[in-house]
Amino acid sequence: MSTLDDYLATFDNESGYLNWAAFGPLSPSVREEVFADADLLGSGRPSSLALVGERIGEAKRLIAEILGADAEEVTLQASATHGLMHALYGLTGVVVASTAEFPSVSLTLERAAQVSHGALSARWIAPADGRVTTDAVAEALDDDVTAVAVSHVDFRTGYRVDIAALRELIGPDRLLIVDAVQSFGIVEADYAAADVVVGHGYKWLRAGRGTGFASFSASARERIAPVLSGITGTAAEGLPSDALPGPAASAQAFTVSGPDTLAAARLAIGARDVRDVGVDAIEARLAEQVDAVLEIADRHRIAVTSPREHEWRAGIVSLAPEEPARLAAALANAGLVVTARGAAVRIAPHAGTDAATLQLLDETLAAFGNETFISA
Repeated sequence: MSTLDDYLATFDNESGYLNWAAFGPLSPSVREEVFADADLLGSGRPSSLALVGERIGEAKRLIAEILGADAEEVTLQASATHGLMHALYGLTGVVVASTAEFPSVSLTLERAAQVSHGALSARWIAPADGRVTTDAVAEALDDDVTAVAVSHVDFRTGYRVDIAALRELIGPDRLLIVDAVQSFGIVEADYAAADVVVGHGYKWLRAGRGTGFASFSASARERIAPVLSGITGTAAEGLPSDALPGPAASAQAFTVSGPDTLAAARLAIGARDVRDVGVDAIEARLAEQVDAVLEIADRHRIAVTSPREHEWRAGIVSLAPEEPARLAAALANAGLVVTARGAAVRIAPHAGTDAATLQLLDETLAAFGNETFISA
């Protein structure tokens, strides 16, 4: 796979799927490769196990390439939350985060503070519309702040944080911890501006659950204690039996045990497909899809709370209808898969969303009586 058209042709899921921000149906290439690797594991032969085990290094190299990092800085994790736990449980000082963050950030930070015996605390901010801007963070900064934790793309509205501007704001002496679950692989970003980046392949990479990863810069490794370091995270060569070695000096210290090789394979293939076509090409195509959703919403007079400027958004469009439950039911009855949460209905197309899906969205809003959903 090397062209955008080749990539778009791999979207073989049924029309009507607009929920990529929640889960990405596995791509054909991921399905094919994992079946082949499962057959190898079924043999039990050491050579077959070793062959599948090579997926671990492959996944790390591909993730590093997209991040603009060194492969030795990348670790494979069971989830993005696991990566955040490694980062936050090993910190001291004050961490700034938004109260509107996805729970993988907020709950992990709160739990880490609770068990730190006062060494770590959270400083919660409540920016307007949940958008973590540099102004909102600047108001919370003082000499006690050691890190800022933020989602690159807000899961509710799709607002994209300017991580380069945040880096400039907080300076080199504070850590920037970024959850890139809703941006990795679909938007170009200066991930090198962050000290820790966590992500997952089960949404936009179409690689399924268990495909988390985290990168730790040199600064992060200096300042974060690897308190959750396990059998794979030691400085020992091979199995550390009859010994209690310290954690590795590399990012490998932030691992607990050996990764699931089938999950590593899925992540490697999902990342490879993105790398081959180019994140910039995917982002450009996705921007067109989001524009189409916004045009449909505007035409049917559905309020939108997501950013409209390309540089401030990714793949999420949040609708704010007057009767969200009725709208969600209408979409579901028409065969459209979205996320309805509270007063919002979240629409999340992908680069490969077909024209039939967008037409179905348009027709459903028109047929159901759009005056019901006009926001006051």
